[in-house]
Amino acid sequence: MNLLQEVIRHIFGDESSDNVRLNSIGGGCINNTGWFEWKGERFFLKWNHNAKDLFEKEELGLKLLKEVNSLAVPEVLGRGKSIESDFLCLSYIPKGIETKRYWELLGHGLANLHQNTNESFGLFFDNHIGRLPQSNKPKSSWIEFFITRRLTPQIKIAERYLDKTTQKKFEILFNKLQNYFPDEPPALLHGDLWSGNIMSGKESSPYIFDPAVFFGHREAELAFTTLFGGFDKTFYASYQESFPLRPQFQERIDIYNLYPLLVHVNLFGSSYLMEVNRILQNFV
Repeated sequence: MNLLQEVIRHIFGDESSDNVRLNSIGGGCINNTGWFEWKGERFFLKWNHNAKDLFEKEELGLKLLKEVNSLAVPEVLGRGKSIESDFLCLSYIPKGIETKRYWELLGHGLANLHQNTNESFGLFFDNHIGRLPQSNKPKSSWIEFFITRRLTPQIKIAERYLDKTTQKKFEILFNKLQNYFPDEPPALLHGDLWSGNIMSGKESSPYIFDPAVFFGHREAELAFTTLFGGFDKTFYASYQESFPLRPQFQERIDIYNLYPLLVHVNLFGSSYLMEVNRILQNFV
């Protein structure tokens, strides 16, 4: 029995799947992705030969985002393990057009998401950023959380790329962070919000997926969106209209983005180090 047959048996309880075809979708950096049709409906499938608990934590993240109902997410249909791979089956979202309305709805929806708060920074479960572990053990202070749960673990993983001078600059930066971050309550974040994890569905409805959820500083999420080309200016205007950011946010963007940049160093190699060093040079 192949992967797709096992998926259909596990989710739909049906053995008659010999003629169903799995159509591969390119672009995934961590997992294999594809779609298939079953009884006239299309479904999205992710699979990985060594997913460990990646899909379990992704399912938890999607369900949490669905509960708060701020932005649409794919429906989780099932998760399991075949002889070949771990898999996660989701509803298939037909791709729509990225109109001005789409960016407006995305901005307002994200502002709504960020107004879901918590007593502390973190979450009741750990998860992943890409395939890397992401600790969400709670902290009452954003600065402490950012240092101990975000930057320090990635610095340790990246030790083979970071010379002593760079590591020392991080230590100096840590002692200066109290001068930069405005005091705000924890906000529920998608956690990995870039252009590859959003899309327009039917009637320009925005969808978000592949979450790395936690309660963090909302500015960190907005900063993340500026990486790799950024979002349409309508998105930022709509967010600002719904939930205005504190003054001088633009000056803090680079500090927040040290985390995703270190993640990219650890996932894809040293080509991202130049940007990390540039930021450190500007703030230390």
